[in-house]
Amino acid sequence: MTLGYFRDYCLSLPGVTEDTPFDPTTICFRVGGKIFAITDLDVFEYINLKCDPERAVELRERFSGITPGYHMNKKLWNSVSVSGSVPDPLIFELALHSYELIKASLPKKMRESLQ
Repeated sequence: MTLGYFRDYCLSLPGVTEDTPFDPTTICFRVGGKIFAITDLDVFEYINLKCDPERAVELRERFSGITPGYHMNKKLWNSVSVSGSVPDPLIFELALHSYELIKASLPKKMRESLQ
């Protein structure tokens, strides 16, 4: 997994924007102004992704490269390794899952505009 590959995937989702609100090297991907993925531009080792709490626990038990979200609510966020211990298709699936969770929390009118 490369940062460019992940970035292209995120930006292909409807309504996604990117910014660096915390510092010049931490990039956030947002839908409707809400963050669904965070990673480091200089050291691309992990991606923080929101996850259903029950699924988050299951994933952490199955994959050593999925841990409670670094600097995030550990119940709702996972840090997902991009070093190869988590398959790329699963990383994309988890990014989409995070996107869908955030999208579902948006006001109805905003959700409809993303169709």
